[in-house]
Amino acid sequence: MTDFQAAKQIVRDYHRVLATATPGTIADVLAQTTSRDYVWRGMHPFNLLTGAADVARLFWAPLLTALTRLHRREDIFFAGLNEIDGETSTWVVSMGHLVGLFDAPWLGIPPTRKMTFLRYCEFHKIADGKIVETAQFCDIPHLMIQAGQDPFPPQTAAHLVQPGPIGHDGLLYDACDPAQGAATLATINAMISDLGTWNLGLPLEQELARTWHDDMIWWGPAGVGATYTIDRYATQHSGPFRAGFSERTKTRHLCRMAEGHFGGFFGWPNFTAVATGGFMGMPASGKAGEFRVIDIYRRDGDKLAENWIFIDILHYLDTLGLDVLDRMDGGLQT
Repeated sequence: MTDFQAAKQIVRDYHRVLATATPGTIADVLAQTTSRDYVWRGMHPFNLLTGAADVARLFWAPLLTALTRLHRREDIFFAGLNEIDGETSTWVVSMGHLVGLFDAPWLGIPPTRKMTFLRYCEFHKIADGKIVETAQFCDIPHLMIQAGQDPFPPQTAAHLVQPGPIGHDGLLYDACDPAQGAATLATINAMISDLGTWNLGLPLEQELARTWHDDMIWWGPAGVGATYTIDRYATQHSGPFRAGFSERTKTRHLCRMAEGHFGGFFGWPNFTAVATGGFMGMPASGKAGEFRVIDIYRRDGDKLAENWIFIDILHYLDTLGLDVLDRMDGGLQT
């Protein structure tokens, strides 16, 4: 049995000092909590950054300037061994919202001076008492919509501030039964096997029912939205998504893990696919777009019940030649 408590404490300590950081101190905070060769993967326009100094200068300092009184409302927290590298590395996951007052422009998005929720999910790789690698996705379009700057056509599913798990039991600060984590990972892998290339051959609803409860909830990103039940998920996202793409590559992950009834993964990218037209109102492109995705799951019994998904849609559109943030008269300051 692997003890993840020390790794969890490292991330909890990181969150504690981050909570009091300012634009002027954030570089020191990251330097103290991350390794010298720290690798950070984020959403467009930040992408891949190396070293605490660049992560502080390009991501955290501007965010802390824009969202004042920033605090973390964490809904899910767990740790595990990474199945992808043969369970040789330990990762810690945190998911929820970063909440603050939107008081200054960020990425060209105009401030509202109102309370703003920024969806986030983090995967932290821990080694030698430090955070050595992070994947941190934030739903920037979700923030844009809150600021009255919706860049997309009407969503097929619902736009809302998304809650955590239905049982409010996602904060696994204490140790969990390893058998439960193994069961969750096995269920996630079964789902990946069924859905990974869209070639199982069953009607979509029957395919989904193999690994999902009928009353599943899919908490999707801004631009797509959230949907409830297999039937509505099939009609409001999965069906239109599959119909809008061809030549999907096999799913690839950098980390896949689980603890207790929660698990998840991320890729860089997870897959590519060629747009045939329709997804998010976009026309056919003839180009292969990249999908960088974080998925977090809750298992109930032998099937999956909830899924929080973070798709870097801004990066996907950028790979097709459309830079959404460019139209905001701003962007990443270098």
